[in-house]
Parts: sequence; structure tokens; C-alpha cells
Amino acid sequence: MRNLILVAFVEPVADGLVFPRSEWPLHITLVRFDVGSPAGADPAERLAGLAEPPVLAALGAGLTVGEDAGFGRNGAVPVNLIQPQPDLQALHEQLVAAVGGLGGTILTPAHTMSGYRPHVSHHGHKRLDPGDAVVLDRIALVDMAPDGDRTVRRILKLWTLAETGNSA
Repeated sequence: MRNLILVAFVEPVADGLVFPRSEWPLHITLVRFDVGSPAGADPAERLAGLAEPPVLAALGAGLTVGEDAGFGRNGAVPVNLIQPQPDLQALHEQLVAAVGGLGGTILTPAHTMSGYRPHVSHHGHKRLDPGDAVVLDRIALVDMAPDGDRTVRRILKLWTLAETGNSA
């Protein structure tokens, strides 16, 4: 099984970037999942192909950072909610469908579809503030354990606004 995640980064990253699991760049999780590897097929490559049309359509969408909230056990994880936005919700739903089409297992099904609450977790001193404007300009497929190493993450595919010619 491969543990993968699709995210929208809100700070600069590069394709192929490897970073420690404790040092995530600020991001909005779109969908996190496990997927098996059928013989001769790379599930990450297949998912990237399925994800590309909705990702390219969503790039350039404007988002607004909402209020502070607490997620996780006892609300201990500080986050900023992202205000509801139809393009972001549609992207999430299309990516959930793509994962399902590959037979993937979504790790937090209660937090998908109508239960999806897009947010950006604070990371130490790094955070967004209510009212900040964010553009969907970097969407990535990330391997949560490249080569079996769960201490790091690797960006497998990065789609950027600059590549599409869409305007923000």
C-alpha cells in the first residue's frame, strides 16, 4: 500500500521536494488516502493522470482565510479555516472520486464530501491570518513514506498556476 495525499500548498515548494514530516510547508489538505499497487501500475502515476483535469481547472481560484479553530483531539491542533468556496469544494469532491476509482481507501472518510472542512494548520510561528487572500496556485501529490521512509515526505507531482496560463 502507498500512503499518498493531495494538497494545495500556500507557500512556495518545488517539484520533487523532500522534507521532514515535522516540517510541512503550509497547506490545505484536499484528500489523504492509501492505494494498492496493481501489477505493473504505479498508483501515484495513475492518480496524477486522473487528478490533472480537475486540478488544472481549479488552479487560480481565490480563497479567503477564515477564523481560527482547533482540530484533532480536544481541539489541540490550531488551524485557520478556509471560507467555503465552490471551486475548492468541487476539486475536493472530484479528487475523492478519483481516489475511489482507483480503489483507494480514504483515511478520514468523515472529513470528506459534505464533511470536508478545508483549513491550514499552524506550524510553529508559521500561520495565516483571518481575512488573508490565498490563491490555489500550487497543488501537489505527496508521498507520505517515499521508499518506505515515514520520516520524510516527497512531492511526486506539482501542478502550478504558472504552467496553466490561468490568471489569478
